[in-house]
Amino acid sequence: MEISKQKQHIHFLLHKPLGYLSQFISNAKHQRNKKFLGALYDFPEGVMAIGRLDKNSEGLLLLTTDGDLSHTICSSLIEKEYYVQVDGEITELAIRQLQQGVTIGFKGISYLTKACRAFKLEQSPDFAERTKKIRDSRHGPTSWVSITINEGKFRQVRKMTSAVGFPTLRLVRVRIGNIYLNKMQPGEVIKVDVLNVD
Repeated sequence: MEISKQKQHIHFLLHKPLGYLSQFISNAKHQRNKKFLGALYDFPEGVMAIGRLDKNSEGLLLLTTDGDLSHTICSSLIEKEYYVQVDGEITELAIRQLQQGVTIGFKGISYLTKACRAFKLEQSPDFAERTKKIRDSRHGPTSWVSITINEGKFRQVRKMTSAVGFPTLRLVRVRIGNIYLNKMQPGEVIKVDVLNVD
């Protein structure tokens, strides 16, 4: 399904690096020293980020001037896949719990996440080294998990892995619908004519 064909709209793919906020500018005093997307590329006026990745998350971020498209991509119709490095060797029980749904806190209440796809990655993904090192092997093993969801509560994936006893150390969004991060490098921006996510 091609969601947007309107030539007047402008779209971008971005590999959001660690440490950047998913916004372009802020006048808030507490954010004066933060890093914003506008520092990565000279985006035209009217461009907005579709959904968000928090400051400590990395990976695929879509940007557009099309508000209707943004609404559709943020809806439950479109899957988002994350590769998550967790603390410890994740167990089959924890994977099953993630798949079936876990209880997390959201806006001060308990929320049961929807069933999702989750599995342990057999090999570590070939991502660029983080600018800020997580830790080294002296602190024990880590493992990588793929988690695919079609909802997006605040910090949901981090809360999900924590709920099953394996806190998130690194989170990278690798897919939105059928658009993949592939080999894009942190900070890389690609302008596209159409965002075809399904």
